[in-house]
Amino acid sequence: MPKMKTKSSAKKRFSMTASGLVKSGPAGKRHGMIKRTPKFIRDARGMMILSDQDAKIVKKYMPYDR
Repeated sequence: MPKMKTKSSAKKRFSMTASGLVKSGPAGKRHGMIKRTPKFIRDARGMMILSDQDAKIVKKYMPYDR
């Protein structure tokens, strides 16, 4: 059997925790911060845990990172 490939875009954007949850950076923080509210910028700090529905999709893209 050939090996399954990991999606390159997924390995750059997501990482897994030891308990199998998927971590990602917050959306909307790349540019245009001048128009964002201070509350949005504050809340979007650090990493976020994806919901179960989204994590299920990402885990298909990263078959060996579990």
